[in-house]
Amino acid sequence: MAPLMMDSVMSANAQTMPPLAEAKTSTLPRLSQQTLQGTAATIPALALPGYLTSGADQSAQPGIGIVHLGPGAFFRGHQAWYTHQALKQGGDWRICAVALRSSDVSDALTPQDGLYTLAVMEQQTSYQLIGSVAEVLVAPKHFPQVLARLTAAATKYVTMTITEKGYCLNGAGVLDLQHADIVHDLQSFARDLNSCADSSQPKSAIGLLVKALQLRFTANVPPFVVISCDNLTDNGHKLKNALLTFAEKSSPALANWLKQQLISPCTMVDSITPATDDALRQAVAHELGLEDAWPIKREAFCQWVIEDILPADRPAWGKAGVIYASDVSAFEKAKLRLLNAPHSTMAYLGVLLGIETVYDAMQQPVLVRFLKALVEEEIQPSFQAPAELDVASYSADIFRRFENPSVRHLLAQIAWDGSQKLPMRLIPVIQDNLAAGRPIAKLALAIAAWCRFIRLRASQQAQGVTLVDPLAAQLLAVAAQCAEQANEPATEVALFLTLDAVFPPKLALDSRFVAALKNAYTSLDQLQLSTLALQLQQDGVSV
Repeated sequence: MAPLMMDSVMSANAQTMPPLAEAKTSTLPRLSQQTLQGTAATIPALALPGYLTSGADQSAQPGIGIVHLGPGAFFRGHQAWYTHQALKQGGDWRICAVALRSSDVSDALTPQDGLYTLAVMEQQTSYQLIGSVAEVLVAPKHFPQVLARLTAAATKYVTMTITEKGYCLNGAGVLDLQHADIVHDLQSFARDLNSCADSSQPKSAIGLLVKALQLRFTANVPPFVVISCDNLTDNGHKLKNALLTFAEKSSPALANWLKQQLISPCTMVDSITPATDDALRQAVAHELGLEDAWPIKREAFCQWVIEDILPADRPAWGKAGVIYASDVSAFEKAKLRLLNAPHSTMAYLGVLLGIETVYDAMQQPVLVRFLKALVEEEIQPSFQAPAELDVASYSADIFRRFENPSVRHLLAQIAWDGSQKLPMRLIPVIQDNLAAGRPIAKLALAIAAWCRFIRLRASQQAQGVTLVDPLAAQLLAVAAQCAEQANEPATEVALFLTLDAVFPPKLALDSRFVAALKNAYTSLDQLQLSTLALQLQQDGVSV
């Protein structure tokens, strides 16, 4: 089961390519295994990793056991880092990273032997040299090599960060058989089977994996384990079902084999990975003494929870901090409620208050007290946390992460796509609390802040401020109707509650929720921190 990751992960894969043309003007040598061996690292963590220092013969280095699809910034700050730590324990677990379209990562890292620098951004920045990526291939350019890696018996795992849309699922979360890429791949797959060829190149990740699995099946090679690390609820199950659906349309024998043998665990991942910038490249060059074309930065907090169904033959991820759990959904629920819910609430209240970043919001004591009260009084009682998670400690860690001055995270960005986020982050908490007779006043304020945010963005359209949301047209239409009903909170709230993509009909008709939302919506008119402070005092929270 995938996380809904902190929004600053930027869908886990957002990339900003460093200006290589500018980097080429550097007088420093380019980072590589050879240049590192001629450089005395002043920071031990920036020396060539021990598992790569077995001499000049690179054939003596660990072999490739993992293929990763989608080598974006999040992968390099997260899965590749965990594997880097695991390689210190031994094993042939280096990574063949495969870009499905762009050559940017390959262009940057291939001259560097896959090496890059990871900067961990806290009060004091620390640096690590990551050596787990052995090669970066580009599927359209290196298709035979990609297929060879995927079909090699040595490849035991395929991990993925390809974003939700990369799975080609429909609204029901199952493989979209009408998706243009899937239609193409099914037709190509059938032609290859009929002609006993394997030359056609799939357009989709699903098609690529099934093609590789078909070749493994034919060669009597066990299937690799597939691990989705994307922002997709119940990701392992949805990935396996998509692969099975594709196989069933192509080869019933293959589908039956996959049903019996394919392992696809649910996962949850979490870490903030901001985009690379010039300041980072300059800092890395200063510390490393070499030019790194594409270093990565992230916060210190890093979490990876994997459903405990992996075979014994696995990288030593557990020793690197990976949590193996029988129920990943419990971790996802904890993250959605303890991290994502206050994150979204902060975003909408913060934008209304004219606050720019998460760090800036954390400098407002009244707002912080409200968010903490929301979590402690209305969110924490709403769910049963997994036994492995200390809720109080986890929640405290989240607020400490929000306070990190090194991570510039715009509230306006976090506020994107609210119509998709609220039904996962806040609405279920309200439903659970109503069912149990628990309070919802602060949760209603969070929803009301989103409604007011929509109205604000509607009023800013003439200034070129865009509402970023898949339902933007529908939301702006509701905001326009609200503008015609100015100073009629009950009518405006009723208009928002007609958005059944956000508000389930049963909830929209619940008089307790409607009353709480109306009160909160009214209180947020001309929002100022003093207004929020007054609401807190009315709710018995000391300010």
